[in-house]
Amino acid sequence: MRFGAHISIAGKIYQVAERAKRIGCNTAQIFSRNPRGWQLKELFLDEVKRLKGDLRIFDIHPLIVHMPYLPNLASSKIGLYLKSVNALEEDLKRSEVLGAPYLVSHIGSFSNFSSREEGLERIIEGINTAFSKVKNDIILLLENTAGGGRELGSRFEEIAEIIKNIKEKKRIGVCLDTCHGFVSGYDFRTKKAVSETLKLFDDLIGLERLRVIHANDSKSPLGSHIDRHWHIGEGYIGKEGFRALLHHPAIRNLPVIIETPFKEPGDDLRNLATLRKLAK
Repeated sequence: MRFGAHISIAGKIYQVAERAKRIGCNTAQIFSRNPRGWQLKELFLDEVKRLKGDLRIFDIHPLIVHMPYLPNLASSKIGLYLKSVNALEEDLKRSEVLGAPYLVSHIGSFSNFSSREEGLERIIEGINTAFSKVKNDIILLLENTAGGGRELGSRFEEIAEIIKNIKEKKRIGVCLDTCHGFVSGYDFRTKKAVSETLKLFDDLIGLERLRVIHANDSKSPLGSHIDRHWHIGEGYIGKEGFRALLHHPAIRNLPVIIETPFKEPGDDLRNLATLRKLAK
């Protein structure tokens, strides 16, 4: 099992490898550009080559790219929708340049002037459009959401509906976020709960679609729809829940990424150490 964290791309892109190594990662997740803007950060090929070399030397893989926060494929605002589809196309290309096999994306939110069904239709259309324009082997991973407000993708049924209507199904998968799943009503606190949740996932989506785990404890209770990530074992999911999850056969060979709070330099080290201990 490979454990990692979300790593900053500040400065030179190749610095990601050293930062990941410093906290003991053997997989890592990054944004390929500013996560809170539309601007593209140029990827210089010499820097990318050094990044790939260092990741190989440090045995850090797979590298996972996460889409920025602003794109919303479910938007009924035509300007935002078109920018969102373009952003997906660009990140599919950038993931290939970076050598990252997976691109994680938030699913999107429908607006006051739209419906849940229309939002899902726009997401499906947007992904199919991006796939038709960008031909590569990058697998887009839909990340389940906390389900607050008009967020789509908190229910496994909605994710299954999207995947069902994607034309190039070999290019689509799922990133399961434990905090998001928990606050949207899927229990992870015990071995039985983990087994039941993953069986439901398998029945509706298929465990073969599950490619990455975002391991985050929750500062909010089950079914609250309040997205507040917390330190591993210190939230409502707890250590026993993560132990059960990490020992489930469907999870054992997947990359596990933490997105836990980072306020002190040792926070990521501590959370990764806790996961490794629970996985033994």
